[in-house]
Amino acid sequence: MARGKKLDIFIGADIEKGWAEVQSPHKTKIVNKFQEPNKHFLVFQKEKRKGKIVTLVGEFYRPKEEQTALLKLLKKKIGCGGNIKNHWMEFQGELKEKIRPLLVEQEFRFKHGH
Repeated sequence: MARGKKLDIFIGADIEKGWAEVQSPHKTKIVNKFQEPNKHFLVFQKEKRKGKIVTLVGEFYRPKEEQTALLKLLKKKIGCGGNIKNHWMEFQGELKEKIRPLLVEQEFRFKHGH
């Protein structure tokens, strides 16, 4: 950077007219409506927590009661622990190959490659 040149940095606030909130042109997509199982496009994610592998499946747009019933069914068939957080199902262990056919049987779909 040459000496004596000013930087043109836009921070997001118009200071000359007083403080004002900058409105973002991008709107966040919030889906509150429920979808049928065949309208879902689920993905798998794998994370390590406290040195152990956790398999995440989601996002589910079903009523809370149906999500908990499905989680209970899957945990019973697979024989593992799990939980629901933020419309994602978490399973203890690396269980992608076991979970996928059970969800396809329930008519859920997956994104290509998952």
